Amino acid sequence: MKRGNQTIKALLAFQKNEITESIVYAKLASIEKNEANRQILLRISKDEKHHYVLFRNRTNQDVAPDKARINKYYWMSHIFGLTFAIKLMETSEKNAQNNYSAFKDFPELQQITREEEQHEIALIGMINEERLEYMGSVVLGLNDALVEFTGALAGFTLALSDSKLIALTGSITGIAAALSMASSEYLSTKSEGKEGKHPIKASVYTGIAYIFTVIALVAPFIFISNVLIALGIMLTIALLIIALFNYYYAVARSESFKKRFAEMAILSFSVATLSFLIGYALKEFTGINT
Repeated sequence: MKRGNQTIKALLAFQKNEITESIVYAKLASIEKNEANRQILLRISKDEKHHYVLFRNRTNQDVAPDKARINKYYWMSHIFGLTFAIKLMETSEKNAQNNYSAFKDFPELQQITREEEQHEIALIGMINEERLEYMGSVVLGLNDALVEFTGALAGFTLALSDSKLIALTGSITGIAAALSMASSEYLSTKSEGKEGKHPIKASVYTGIAYIFTVIALVAPFIFISNVLIALGIMLTIALLIIALFNYYYAVARSESFKKRFAEMAILSFSVATLSFLIGYALKEFTGINT
């Protein structure tokens, strides 16, 4: 009896998940402007509702959807884009599917698993968001800014030893580098001639990503007079930016977050350490004290 109760409880949890995701897909369809994408979302919503019915036939109970989860993915799609919200929800569905294997006595679960796999294929093929079209430009801007600028600020810290001077020098260097990178992206995109990708937009995405990174990394030197403390906070901010952006990119592109995060963090901090040592060596060699 206890085993039976546990089974029903698990099936009710699966059932709640299906009706919740059915409503989420329907709400996402309501804000999707692309008609083809909207129809696919509505079809998947209908399939999820069918899955709910299959579970209800086993449990003989109705369950209420998870309203907090519905609102979470709805607003997430507004803030981070449809692709990110869907991929994050697909990850949740995969976790649910892993639990289905414990219920081999229910053949309908195999049907649900097959349909969920079809959903993922359909979703990957349907997504065409502008923000993802230009994701490469944002990656270029952030990667270059994080690697180059953490190194530059670390070098300035030992070479200049004055937080305000470091902030001023860093800001000038960062803005000039942002303009240079935006220009390079414009020329690169124009020469590639990719259909649907505009050179000006690509350069704007790259430049904005770089400038925001510069502002975030320079800020500690503006507000904190102790250069070593400011340097430590700057490196922490850089690590946070690396983590947040790579999490977004990994989810949206279905790539490994740990691998991307580790590669970028190691590269950025290695360059920063080397630049820090070079700044110290130059200061000692020239005998210049600020």
